[in-house]
Amino acid sequence: MIIIHAVMQVNPAHKEKFLAEAKQLLAATHKEEGNLSYELYNHFEQENTYIMIETWRDMEAVASHNTSAHLTGFAAKAPEFLTAPLDLKEYITENRPANNL
Repeated sequence: MIIIHAVMQVNPAHKEKFLAEAKQLLAATHKEEGNLSYELYNHFEQENTYIMIETWRDMEAVASHNTSAHLTGFAAKAPEFLTAPLDLKEYITENRPANNL
């Protein structure tokens, strides 16, 4: 399983545009094969900071998502509403039963 945290610094003057674009991205991504979870959270302590937490079945699903029209379209518009480069962190976990922690 692949987990990705994408931290985004949003220009407060363009927050509504960001949220509208993110809503469309979330809806399309939830329909993707291999997507287990894709959610946007507002950082509690850092104003205008949002975190997209993604969970994917495997790297093939991530690769497909990275070339999807909805993600490339969002990325093309991102300079309009982000004030800093996207901060991405990727984690790869082993698939094993929960009782074997």
